[in-house]
Amino acid sequence: MAETGKLEKMLILAFSDSEKCENGGIPEADDVFEALINPEGYALSYKLKFSDSAQGQGSSGQQLKYEYTEPEEISFEFLFDNTGIIDGNPRDSIADDLKRFKEVVIDYKGDAHEPRHFKLVWGENSIFKGRVTELSISYKLFKPDGTPIRASANVKFKSSIEEQKRAAQEDNSSPDLTHLRKVKAGDTLPLMCYRIYGDPQYYLQVAAANGITNFRHLMPGTDIFFPPIEKTN
Repeated sequence: MAETGKLEKMLILAFSDSEKCENGGIPEADDVFEALINPEGYALSYKLKFSDSAQGQGSSGQQLKYEYTEPEEISFEFLFDNTGIIDGNPRDSIADDLKRFKEVVIDYKGDAHEPRHFKLVWGENSIFKGRVTELSISYKLFKPDGTPIRASANVKFKSSIEEQKRAAQEDNSSPDLTHLRKVKAGDTLPLMCYRIYGDPQYYLQVAAANGITNFRHLMPGTDIFFPPIEKTN
């Protein structure tokens, strides 16, 4: 509730690109969807990605090595009800409301060649910016002929921070960190050293640290340990 006592509805603002989503509001949005009633709550989830490091000598287990933090996610439930109990406006079916909702959140947009970017706004608060990754609809109440008149839509958004911003936030390429990377087709040790350290010249030290005798031919799928750069000097 706002200080004026007016009930503020949650809004989903849809934008054609991330820049508009980052800086725009309702006037700049390509489309807007207003909740019939506000969600009872929403859930934020955070996931950290780890990989198993090589087992140390004399150790019975593997250590988890941090790789990156996945974009945060938010999920909540929207209610659709055409009985008229909520808004005093009974309708024959919720089909039109659900169609409208799906058009906003998951339809492919030909001009942008992808679904849209979204900003979730509740009152004066912008609570999330991201992309829809999941949508599931559960039908709850039906007329005698089977026509649905109440449903809930569970929707999940994933944060879409631009990769440059994510890299700046995580600073995951720091040469002061220990890294474990899996060899992909086409990778060479100098190339991988360049990605980690910003300089390919450390490939001999990395080869020695991993017992690699033929650094020119790396087997895809192999895990390679990259020690902190100060330890290689």
